Amino acid sequence: MTIDRISVLGGGAWGTALAQTCARAGRSVTLWEYDAGNAEHLAGKRESRFLPGVRLEDAIKVTRDLTEAARADAILLVVPAQALRSVVTSLGQAISDKTPLIACAKGIEHGTHKFMTEIIAECAARATPAILSGPSFAADVARGLPTAVTIAAPDADVAQALAQAINSGTFRPYHSTDVRGVELGGATKNVLAIAAGIVTGRGLGASALAAMTTRGFAELVRFGKACGAKTETMMGLSGLGDLILTCSSPQSRNFSCGVALGKGEKPDSAAHGKLAEGVFTAPVLLEMAREKNVEMPISAAVAAVLAGKLSVDAAIESLLTRPIKSE
Repeated sequence: MTIDRISVLGGGAWGTALAQTCARAGRSVTLWEYDAGNAEHLAGKRESRFLPGVRLEDAIKVTRDLTEAARADAILLVVPAQALRSVVTSLGQAISDKTPLIACAKGIEHGTHKFMTEIIAECAARATPAILSGPSFAADVARGLPTAVTIAAPDADVAQALAQAINSGTFRPYHSTDVRGVELGGATKNVLAIAAGIVTGRGLGASALAAMTTRGFAELVRFGKACGAKTETMMGLSGLGDLILTCSSPQSRNFSCGVALGKGEKPDSAAHGKLAEGVFTAPVLLEMAREKNVEMPISAAVAAVLAGKLSVDAAIESLLTRPIKSE
């Protein structure tokens, strides 16, 4: 499988960073951006508004023409999880048969409870769904700092070809066939990162943060097993690795949202206008956990705080007063 032309749909920080690394890997890159103002800025200034000081590689072409972007050997979908369906539907018949469509958003769709690759399969039957996830911040990737992620596709050869195509040396993708495990880890850790931020914002200390992260990981593993994910995937980059990163750094929008909640801000203002996927994922994750009879008390507490059903202090008390049991 030859992958020379790669399109990246979404000109935000993460989309621009991935376009950068694909160009550094020697690929011809088309960066599609829906917003006219941002597309003009990217094309004219050759710099992202979200990544100041990072110059776009010469191999990156910026466009607003989705049909042009569809003419690629592989397409990275770097749009918010709740917008993925509309973008993939718009691609329609423009893509060639078996073109890999790689979801790079970490979330679960509201209402349908579908994961990102399920949406791709439903809306673009001609495509090959895949997922990219792992511990990575856009600013690090854009600047060429060492980063490792996981890319998964049902076919091992496709997953390996995609990993090779976007490997730039400092950006190192590992390949997998456990699609569900990779996308589940990315979605679940966003909710847990909000919990970690709450602990930090409330000033509960490093010991509490370590306890929350560890017990949160136990929730992630339980939910993963119930959904058919492999335990080794949960222990890898897209599970434990991503959880460690986003539960410990203010660069994480989900963590920062939690910090704001912990400091007393209201749920509707805690994200400060920034996209924190965990806010959208929390209620869906809780619904799915209940359907599968999986106990996820930390995630449930986050969902209750975000919905205004529990105060932060009440949520913390509910977790601390749970019955003592074996680990």
